[in-house]
Amino acid sequence: MSESVEFSHRPVLLDECIEALAISPNGIYVDGTAGGAGHSSVIASHLGEGGMLLALDQDETAVAVATERLSTYGERARVVRSNFCEVGSVCESLGINAINGMLLDLGVSSYQLDTAERGFSYQADAPLDMRMDRRNPLTARKIVNEYSEDALRRILFEYGEERFSSRIASNIIRERERAPIETTGELVEIIKRSIPSAKRDGGHHPAKRSFQALRIEVNAELDVIAPAIRSAVRLLKPGGRIAIITFHSLEDRIVKQTFAGLAEGCTCPKSFPVCVCGKRPIVKVVSRKPILPSDEELAINPRARSAKLRVAEKL
Repeated sequence: MSESVEFSHRPVLLDECIEALAISPNGIYVDGTAGGAGHSSVIASHLGEGGMLLALDQDETAVAVATERLSTYGERARVVRSNFCEVGSVCESLGINAINGMLLDLGVSSYQLDTAERGFSYQADAPLDMRMDRRNPLTARKIVNEYSEDALRRILFEYGEERFSSRIASNIIRERERAPIETTGELVEIIKRSIPSAKRDGGHHPAKRSFQALRIEVNAELDVIAPAIRSAVRLLKPGGRIAIITFHSLEDRIVKQTFAGLAEGCTCPKSFPVCVCGKRPIVKVVSRKPILPSDEELAINPRARSAKLRVAEKL
């Protein structure tokens, strides 16, 4: 499949995100993961002449597609190539000192999964890459061929929650001693040999967890979530909202814990007669439980099945 493939990305939890952001026509909103501009286009359509959408993405193809698709909104939409964790510096460079809302749709896009040469998919044979930002010097090939066995095992276990991480790591080391592991297909075969057929989860491809783990390591996906949330909350006006879609438990846990920390007030022991810590809640959590896709959405877009939306509002 060539790079000219249509960048299609069905926006997950679209109606729920728009409702969560409570868009003001004259507000300034950030879509930190523009992708194919699915969410971005709808956010922009809710804005008036005084409103603005800032769309960020670290993938150069996504930036090109989002720029084209948002061009109809003129000055109301601006696209910048950047990781969402840099939202503070991007806004500063554009003279934006406060925003009304921010959306993050975490994880890999449908385009990245469906474009074989990007190396994200275990369904097609391609070079081991997995970079969301191809300026990044770290690739999946480098990890697989250069990381120590202990490091590989840790990544597979912690980021992929892979029970057979030790066996997979050991077999990777054995194979790469013969020749470098170059493609996703070669890695899939190693993973398959490492997991006993009787222990495989019938509902998932045996390489799913390992590929998730490698992708997270390549793109430092978990490391940027909490700092990005804090940066966005600092920018939010009172009443402004941040809405985040996650696709696996590791992401969701970070979002939930970061929101909880920002929503926490005084931490003094209850025995203290007065507060001495001075801590005050910065946000309120709008959705105590995550918002999940409807049955109707799942019927149309099965990839949404693991999606969870959490929302917080600046106090």
